[in-house]
Amino acid sequence: MSGTHGQPSANKRRGIYLLPNLFTTGALFAGFYAIVAAMNGRFVAASEAVVIAGLLDGVDGRIARLTGSQSDFGVQYDSLSDLVSFGLAPALVVYLWALASLSEYGQAMGKIGWLAAFLFAACTALRLARFNTQAGVGDKRYFQGLASPAAAAVIITSIWACEAEGIRGAEVNVIAAVATVATALLMVSNVRYHSFKTWPKTDRVPFLWILVLVIVFVLLAIDLPKALCGIALTYAISGPVMTLIGVSRKRSDRVKRRREGDEGGEAEP
Repeated sequence: MSGTHGQPSANKRRGIYLLPNLFTTGALFAGFYAIVAAMNGRFVAASEAVVIAGLLDGVDGRIARLTGSQSDFGVQYDSLSDLVSFGLAPALVVYLWALASLSEYGQAMGKIGWLAAFLFAACTALRLARFNTQAGVGDKRYFQGLASPAAAAVIITSIWACEAEGIRGAEVNVIAAVATVATALLMVSNVRYHSFKTWPKTDRVPFLWILVLVIVFVLLAIDLPKALCGIALTYAISGPVMTLIGVSRKRSDRVKRRREGDEGGEAEP
C-alpha cells in the first residue's frame, strides 16, 4: 500500500506547471517567429513579434507568483526562452536589417557587423546567467545591468520606428552597429536600473503618476513605434544618468565632509 500511495506523489513532483510555462512557450514562439520573419525581409513583423515576446515574458512570472506555481524548471525554461527571444532574435534581426550591409565598406567592416550581433547575443547569455546566480541576493528594487528584454526593446523598437519612417537599415548601419554594441555592454555592466518589482507598495498612487500613464497611453495611440522606441531609449539611458548623479553626489559629500573636517581642525585651540 505504501508503494501505491507513494507513486502518485512522485509523479506529482515530476510534473510541471502548465499555465506559466504556456506563456513562456508563447514568448519562445514569438522570438522564433521574429527570426523567420527577418529572414524573409519582414522587419516590422519581426519587431512586433519581439515586442509580443516581451509582453508574454512579463506575464509568465507574475502568473507563477500569483498561482503559487513557481518552480526550478520554470526558471530555467524562462531563461532559455529569453535567450532566444531577447538575445538571438534581436541580434539576427538587426544583423539582417542593417549590420550585414556593413560589408559594402570592406571585409573588415563586414566582420564588425556580425561580431556586433554576436556580442549582443553573448552578452544576453551572460546577463541571464548572472541574474540567475544572483537571484534572491541583490536588491530587488534594482537590476544590475540593463535587463535583456529592455535591451532587446531598444534594438527592436528602433528598427520598427525606422521602418515606419521609411529609413532602411543600410542607411544607418554604422549607427546600428554602435547602438548594438553599446546596448550589449549595458547588459553586462554594473549600472543599476529600477526593476519596478516593488512598485507600487500600496493601492494608492500619487495623482501625477496617473497623469503620466494617461500621457503614455495617448502617445502610444498616436504613434506606437516611436512611443515604444522613446520609452525603451529613456529607460536605457536612465541607468547611466542615475549612476552619474550618484557618483556626483558621493563626490560632493566627500568634499563637504573634508571641508567640515578641515574647518573643525582649524577651530581647535
